[in-house]
Order: sequence, then structure tokens, then C-alpha cells
Amino acid sequence: MELEVAGRTVRLSNPDKVYYPERGFTKLDVAQYYLAVADGVLRGLRDRPTTLQRFPDGVDGEFFYQKRAPKGLPEWLPTARIEFPSGRSADEICPTEPAAVLWAANLGCLTFHPWPVRRSDTGHVDELRIDLDPQPGTDFHDAVRAAHELRALLEEYGLRGWPKSSGGRGLHVYVPLVPEWTFTDGRHAVIALGRVLEQRMPGKVTTAWWKEERGERIFVDYNQMARDRTIASAYSLRARPRATASAPLRWEELDDAAPEDFDLRTVPARFAELGDLNAGMDGQAFRLEPLLELYDKQLHDEGLGELPYPPDHPKAAGEPTRVQPSRAKKK
Repeated sequence: MELEVAGRTVRLSNPDKVYYPERGFTKLDVAQYYLAVADGVLRGLRDRPTTLQRFPDGVDGEFFYQKRAPKGLPEWLPTARIEFPSGRSADEICPTEPAAVLWAANLGCLTFHPWPVRRSDTGHVDELRIDLDPQPGTDFHDAVRAAHELRALLEEYGLRGWPKSSGGRGLHVYVPLVPEWTFTDGRHAVIALGRVLEQRMPGKVTTAWWKEERGERIFVDYNQMARDRTIASAYSLRARPRATASAPLRWEELDDAAPEDFDLRTVPARFAELGDLNAGMDGQAFRLEPLLELYDKQLHDEGLGELPYPPDHPKAAGEPTRVQPSRAKKK
């Protein structure tokens, strides 16, 4: 089958292949979904190095992350060289038009994972991404309460956030930035925010990296701002039986929302009615100095410094031990 999108023809093989068995959604359904929300999903991907999360046999089959641009890349789809924490590099695709989204969907990509940088400058982040991750014993509505507190906190520092569902139980809040800061700076900014949330919502929010220390709290996953860590883009489908999507939301609707409200069937109609709720991020670019000053103040006044990185990252200056606390006590 051939699909027309913005002046290009994209070939769709095996359109009847079932990708979501519980609801019977096919590869064609996925492609039509991305056609319906093309402007929205592309706004979040445009010019960004993007990892493809591919499910060639649907959500019940095996999946993999495609970081390097695959063979047979269309000549009209640009790439950018990105560097991994190991020092190795790769050329990743950087979508610039809707056809790129359909081309990826034909490869079995359900979820797009863009870096918080643009291909013109892959060393400086232009989005602060704050991941509010419910731990066992908490749920989406606990994340919503943390998000409201986060919104107020951002405003205190002259920043504005745009929320979206993760497609699972969590929430993401994005802040557009002037691209002048490194991944380390962005990560430190989220750490600083997370620590204030811990203080304002005691017993409800945590920045503890080790799962055994998090308890029944919302985890502010600061390492999502580390290099080579990404979050599902706005409008990305997720590999869940109900075919949920990561949907941009209005602050005023968070309290009444539920993750299962936003899926392959409902999001296109919502998009047609409301447009792209993240469109307001365009033309906005905030500065990080207030949050970096907060991080420095926490360091000097409270002795709160660096937190653990993921295991594939080089050891950072001042980083605490990466030994799991329960194991460290046995030594």
C-alpha cells in the first residue's frame, strides 16, 4: 500500500499485520494514526536525533531500539552525529517532515524517542524534561499532584512547563530552553527541582536513584536528562495492550484525566478538535541560571551534590557510590 503525506509517497508493507492484538489494531491503523497527528508528532521530533523503538511483530513480540540510522534511509531524511556516554558515536535520523514518521511506522516503530537537542547543536539541550514516575503503591493521580506542585515551583523561577501523559502511569513536563547548557546542566536543574519537591511534599516525592529507597512515592527521574536518555515523544504510541499514547494535556484537565483516555482511537479526534497543545512551546525559550543557582545553593548550604548516574555513564566528579545501599551495608 502507498500513502500520500505532504507531497511524498510512503510505502506501507503488510498493512494488515496486527500490532495490538487485544484491540485488533493493525499496522495500517498505526500509520493512519500517525497521519492524523502528523503535525503534532513532527513538532516534537523536528530536527532532533531520534531513536526508534521498533516492534516488527507487534506489541506481543520482541522489540529493539534503533539508534543508528538503518540501511535504505531515504535521501530526504537527514541525520546527525550524536555521541554516547562511552565516547562512541552514531548517526541518528532527524525527522524534518511528516513522511519520516510514516517511513518509521512502516519499520514497526511505535514509539519515537527524540533527544533534547537539535541536529544543528547536539551538545546543548533545548528542552528540560521532567519525568514524574509513579512507584509501586502510587498511580497517575499521585503524579498529577506532584505535577501541580512542580508547576507552581517552575513559575517561582520564571519558567513555564507543558505537561503530557507518558502513555503509562506517569507524567512528563517539558520546559523549552535557550540552547546554551549541557546535558549535565539540564540534569542538575532537574535534580534541584526534585529536591525542592521532596521538601514540599514529604513522603510523596523522591529523587532516590535506588528502587529500594524510593518507597511509595513519585520518583523525579533526573537521569532522563542524562546524555543518551530519552522520553517518548508527544503523540507517540506506547507498547501497551490498549494502544495508549503520550498525549499533551492542559493543566486544568489533569485532575480529571486518566492515561487510558488517550489512545490510538481517541487522540486523533482530540487533536482535530484541540490542535497541538504543545504548539505554544514554539517561540518560547527559558534560561537555566535560576535553577543552576538553586543547585549550587543546595550544594553549599545543605551539602547536597551530585547523584548517581546510570551504570553506562562514566563516573562523574563528586558522584556517590553506585553500589546498591543494601549491598553496601553487607560489606
